[in-house]
Amino acid sequence: MTPRPTAASPAASPSAGVGLKPQHYADALTRAADGRDPGLWFEVHPENYMVPGGPRLKWLEAIRAEAPLSLHGVGLSLAGPERPDRTHLGRFRALIDRYEPFIVSEHLAWSRADGVYMPDLLPVPRTDATLTLMVDHVVEAQEALGRRLLIENPSAYLALDHEWDEVDFLTELARRSGCGLLVDVNNVFVSARNMGGDADAWVDRVPGDLVGEVHVAGHRPDPHLGDALLIDSHDAPVDAAVWALHARLMARIGARPTLLERDGEVPAFDALMAERDLAEAGLGGTALEIAA
Repeated sequence: MTPRPTAASPAASPSAGVGLKPQHYADALTRAADGRDPGLWFEVHPENYMVPGGPRLKWLEAIRAEAPLSLHGVGLSLAGPERPDRTHLGRFRALIDRYEPFIVSEHLAWSRADGVYMPDLLPVPRTDATLTLMVDHVVEAQEALGRRLLIENPSAYLALDHEWDEVDFLTELARRSGCGLLVDVNNVFVSARNMGGDADAWVDRVPGDLVGEVHVAGHRPDPHLGDALLIDSHDAPVDAAVWALHARLMARIGARPTLLERDGEVPAFDALMAERDLAEAGLGGTALEIAA
């Protein structure tokens, strides 16, 4: 029988976590076990662990015994035209039951149609029809997973024919489905720059009682268009403007579990943890002084 995880949830005292990468397993386990970072937690994509066995699950089990986990899905295609895949939901539920994550989340996006899976989080128009469809899919997923989902706002790169403002759409989705929200402040910043919106106004309007988690990450200018198009690349340090948005949100709604994402150009674990400490420091709502 698989041992039950024992690490406490940080939900009662919001703290900062990092995305767990395979090259960091040993360092992450040591750091979580030595107690020098109270509240440290790790996030993984469940799709990387939907296997029947092997070392990857054992590594995750060892880390889960020392620190809380969140599961951040990328494959449910909740805004797509088809119902969530039942096999995928079953594998996702098995991971939830085994590792007891304190947060389970997914995206306002789609990636599957007519039996074809796209390796991306594709955008959707915020229409009445999309809202109705996504409410049904979120409710179905939550019932299958036995957990409330947090839905993440996407980054935007092209203008679509929207009927709903993004904050209003997410708020109504939560009201109808019972889900919560994962606010990615880097996505807010990138989308505002790309689409001509106001990032400060976005974080000032999102209902604080719906926000269960926050993400921070780095971005880069498009290699061809430069600063005219920012890419949510997750391969650079968090920009000072994004840290300022995070502090602004925390000052208004109070501290929330905050995840530092880094998926490319991943630094050594100690360097990643140093940036995680900035997220931890920003939970109090004070803007950080970031060296150029």
